[in-house]
Parts: sequence; structure tokens; C-alpha cells
Amino acid sequence: MTFVSAVVRPPAEARGGLLRWPTDGISYGGDYNPEQWPRDVWDEDVRLMREAGVGLVTLGVFAWGTVETSDGVRDWSWLDDAVDLLHRNGIAIDLATPTAAPPSWLLAAHPEITPVLADGYREPPGGRLAWCPSSPTFRHYALRHVEELARRYGRHAAVRLWHVGNEFGGGNARCYCDVSAAAFRDWLAHRHGTLDAVNAAWGTAQWGHRYGAWEEILPPRGRHGAPNPGLFLDYERYSSDALLAHYVAEREVVERHSSVPVTTNLMVGAGAQVVDYASWAPHVDVVANDHYTLVDDPDREEDLAFAGDRMRGLSRGRAPWLLMEHSTGGPSWQQRNRAKDPGEIARNAIAHVARGADGVLFFQWRASRAGAEQFHSAMLPHSGTRSRIWREVVDLGGRLRALAEVRGTRVEPARAALVVDDVAGWALQHGLKPHRGLRYGHELRAWHRALWERQVLCDVVPPSAEFDGYDLVIVPTLLVVDDDAAARLSAVPARGGTLVVTYLSGICAPDGQVRPGAFPAAFRDVLGAWSDEFYPLQAGERAGLDDGSAVEDWTERIHLEEAEALVSHTAGPLAGGPAVTRRQVGGGAAWYVGAALPREGVDRVVDRLIAETGIARTVAGQPGVEAVRRSGDGRSYLFLINHTGRTHTVGAAGFDLWSGTEVGPSVLLDPGGIRVLREP
Repeated sequence: MTFVSAVVRPPAEARGGLLRWPTDGISYGGDYNPEQWPRDVWDEDVRLMREAGVGLVTLGVFAWGTVETSDGVRDWSWLDDAVDLLHRNGIAIDLATPTAAPPSWLLAAHPEITPVLADGYREPPGGRLAWCPSSPTFRHYALRHVEELARRYGRHAAVRLWHVGNEFGGGNARCYCDVSAAAFRDWLAHRHGTLDAVNAAWGTAQWGHRYGAWEEILPPRGRHGAPNPGLFLDYERYSSDALLAHYVAEREVVERHSSVPVTTNLMVGAGAQVVDYASWAPHVDVVANDHYTLVDDPDREEDLAFAGDRMRGLSRGRAPWLLMEHSTGGPSWQQRNRAKDPGEIARNAIAHVARGADGVLFFQWRASRAGAEQFHSAMLPHSGTRSRIWREVVDLGGRLRALAEVRGTRVEPARAALVVDDVAGWALQHGLKPHRGLRYGHELRAWHRALWERQVLCDVVPPSAEFDGYDLVIVPTLLVVDDDAAARLSAVPARGGTLVVTYLSGICAPDGQVRPGAFPAAFRDVLGAWSDEFYPLQAGERAGLDDGSAVEDWTERIHLEEAEALVSHTAGPLAGGPAVTRRQVGGGAAWYVGAALPREGVDRVVDRLIAETGIARTVAGQPGVEAVRRSGDGRSYLFLINHTGRTHTVGAAGFDLWSGTEVGPSVLLDPGGIRVLREP
């Protein structure tokens, strides 16, 4: 198997194409599955799409089996009709390679392509992404079909974007079959070179697990036991690379027949992700995301902002990004699927646009009557055009048309950055560590939320990013970090910036081995403070701090060298010892947060950081009022979203594209209200 390096590929223009946006204004639409409906419904679909202002639909995501009805036998007639119908009605197509859903005839003929779980259970047909990323058999049939699809539609004027696969890893993130085991060994040979290097990287002398032949190496199978951290991390990396290799193989077939941009839908949020998205992003022309709010998330609005800020960090300014999927109401896969409140559809959509999306699409256009997602919300729900959802969908389409001039602008440069790494997330969330209940997303969201509530824009970036443009860089629980990233982060204070490192950062090298010396080894010198012992708190245990708050999860014994204590413990074995430290470094500073601070503790630290760095808020507002500015071509646009049930007044002025009125010098934001001001 050929694996892919995470190099930045040239833009579409350099490959002979035109990297132009698929629609003239803000793209609006969703997944369209005409194969689920009689032909006479299609005419109603396009009529209603035009009424709603739909300009872009994703077509054919799950259509492999309805085109290739048996091995090598294809019926393109219905797809030809759908493509032509949409084109005649001025609706652009994001055409999908339908390989997320192998046809039943293929699964029956080759059951060995289905994934195997860690406990040896082989997934039966009928689930999501029921294929092994390393299967050469699946690769053969998938590329054969993509070749035919791209040859047929690659030059069609309606196809403005190619959508390879669907939510890679969303059902097949890890496969533990023998084919995968063999591919993993090839991957290891490519990464490490020799078996001795693997043994050294994984520290196999511990427990006497030294490998004497490549064939002895197996994936981390089984439900129980303690997998070697190096083996675990390498298998996570391999699994991400195996999926990426398949994506790239399909993309390369498409590009032989088409010059329009190519994308796939990521599933970016907080926490450990199914693949390493930072290594994937350079391989897409338009970075796209699927985002669904969770019922049990008390800060759903901030989660929207976090996802948008991370998408912007992944795109690194190469191009605008696209919200490929979100919902008009409840999805179908949560324990209790939640309907959205009146006006929430628009607030969710505009929250993504404010943070750099030039398109907002939904899953899906028309609600399915049958199948696993028959109760998933849609733009056109089961209750039809008399529903509240439909009225809000039509209203949103009109509002987005009024925002057409915003497309192509960029979010203003952020002065704060939050460092996120999927590999570190895997190590923290699933690997062996002193506190197995910790979740990677917790600290990420805690620090992002505090900035979001204060209207301070924050880029969420990978460790490979450049940090020179940021005055404040926050590094939460970055358990695994390489020497290069550690050095570039440690250089932030020397140039006058402020670096904040939290507990369980810089502990391990990329191979998962603990860095020697005191914690956090990779950042110890710049912080001027170190820890010699972890003190994870037990269930129900609290540790008081002298700022009046208390810690419930994580503490550690910290020693000061060149740093000062800002917050200290008040009781227990760590009484009098530091919990938060700060070291002055020339015109900059390095902070260490060695405890899992409660919400109010994070807020106090962030307030001081904002004052210390001089970072200005986008506007002076209250928590729950979102404020982001986009600019370009000599114009700037201020997005204001009131996520609260109270009226707020914000000092701002301009022409409000949302309402079509001139406002200022102050703006009244009704409960749940939205303003998009073209500033004077």
C-alpha cells in the first residue's frame, strides 16, 4: 500500500484548473437523494429548492448500488436525469463519489472487505462505511466505479465541486483484520525503517515484548489489557493514513477527468477525532466540515464557534471553507434528539459564516421516509411546507442572498491561538495515563469558551502552525509533542508574546515515550517551573485554591525556579504549593496551569491574559453575544449574534444586511437576534 505524506498540494489553479467557488454568493443547500423518490417528486423538489434559494446540492453520496446494480452493470439514466434537471434549474452540484456505501452485491461477493473490530468481531453488511481502508479488493472496485463516474460527469457544467467519499472514519476509523495488520507492518517499515527502530521507539524491552520479526507485530487487538502506548499511537496514525491514502486514490482518479475543486467532509469538533485532520487538510481544495450540536452540551453555541475556528485554522487561509452538513432540527443518532428552537437554524448557520464559511449546507434536502435516518431532520421535513422548519429554511435562503457580497472576504486576523492536535488527543483520551477519566476536549473547550464569551477571536491551530502572528498562544493538555513544535512554542515569549501551557502537556515524545526529567519536560525551561509528581484527585475529592475556587480532577506538585506563583493550593499534601505560575521572559511571559481549574478559575486567568497582552475584544458585549468581523476588498462586515434570551445593546454602526436597514451608533440585539453590518 502507498501511503501519503502531509505535504501542501498546489492549488487547483496550478494544476490547470480554476479554484473558484461553486456558487456566486454564499452557497446554500444540502444533500439531495433523488434515488429515494419517484420521478414525479423531483420536479417538486427543484421548484421548492428555487423557492428556498438553494444554489448547491450534494448529489449521489449513497448511490453506488443504484447505479452499478450488479458487478460491472450500470444504469446511469436516473442520475443523468437528475443532473440535467438540477442544471436546467440553475442549481450547482457537489457530485459525490459514492464509495462510502458499497453495494450489496459487492459485500456478498467479498465479505472480507468489511471491517474487523479490535475484539475480532467482523462487522456485518448494512452499517456505515462498511469497508476496510486497507482492502485491495475494495480499492479495486471503488476506483473502477469512480473512474466511470468521473469520466461521465467530469466536464459537465453543473458539477462545480467534487465530494470524495463521505465522513471518512465515521464507521471504519480502525480495522484490525489480517489485511490491515500486514499493511500496518508495511507502514511501520516506511516510518521507522528497521525492526530495531520499532523496538526502540516502543520500548518493547518493558514486559519483554521485543519483536524479532516483522510478522510478530499485530494491531492492538482485544478489549482488555494494556496496549503498548507506542504501538497504540502508531496504529492510530496508520489508520488515519490508510483512510487518507484511499481518499487520495479516489481524488487522483477524479482529477484525471475534471478540473473543478475536490473536497471531502471532515467531522471537526473538540476532542480526539477519528483521523488526524491536520494531515488531511492539505489534500483538499476546499476544507469542508459536518457539524451537529449535542444535546448534553451546555455550551452549544461556543461549540459552533470552536468548530468554525478550527476549520479556519486547518485551511490556513488557503481558501474559504464550507459547512457541508448541519441540521435543521434533531438528528437521528443521539439518545434524545433535540429539536431546534425558533430562530436557531439561522443562528447556527450564521455562526459558521461569521467564522469563515462561504457556504452552509444541511443533511438533507427532503426527509427520508425509510431507512436508518428516516427521522433525521431536513430542509423539507415530513410535515412539508406548512412547517416552521420550512418557513425558517426559506427565510434563511433569502437572508443569505442578501449576504452575497460577504463571500470571498476573510475573518480578521486573530491575535490569540489555541493549539489542538489529534494525535495528542488520542494519547490523552485512549492511551495509558494517570487519570483515565480525562477527556481531551475538556481543556480545549474551557479555554476557548472563556475567550469566546469575551468576544476575543481565537484561531484553533495544529502544532505545525506558525505562531509569529499571535500575541497569546494557549497549549491545553498537549500530551504528545515533537521537538520542533515545542521549540517554536517556547519561542513565543522571547519575541514578546504570552504562552500558556496546561497540565499534561509536553510529557511525551511523538513515539509515546515519556520525556526524561521533570514535567512538563518539553516546556520546562521556558516555563521556569516544573512538577515532580502528579496528584490526580479521586472521585468526590476537591482541592481548594487561594483564589476561592476548588479543583476536582487534576493537581500536581510544582516547584518554582524563575517563575512566580499566581494561584496556590490551600490544603492537603500540596498546601502552599503553586497551581498557576508565571515567568517573565523579556517583554513576554510563560504561564503554567498545573491544575484543572474550574470555570471561574479559567475566567480569572483569561481576564488577566487579555489585560496583559492588550488583545482587544471585537466589540464590548456580554457573554452569549457573538461578535466576529470579516473583511476584504476595502470593506468590513461585523457579525453579531445574540445567543441569549435577553436584549443587548452593542456599540456599532453600519448598513445591516440582515434587516436591510441603516443602524448605529449603537445596535439593539433582540433575544436570538442577528445583525450583519457593512461597516462605514
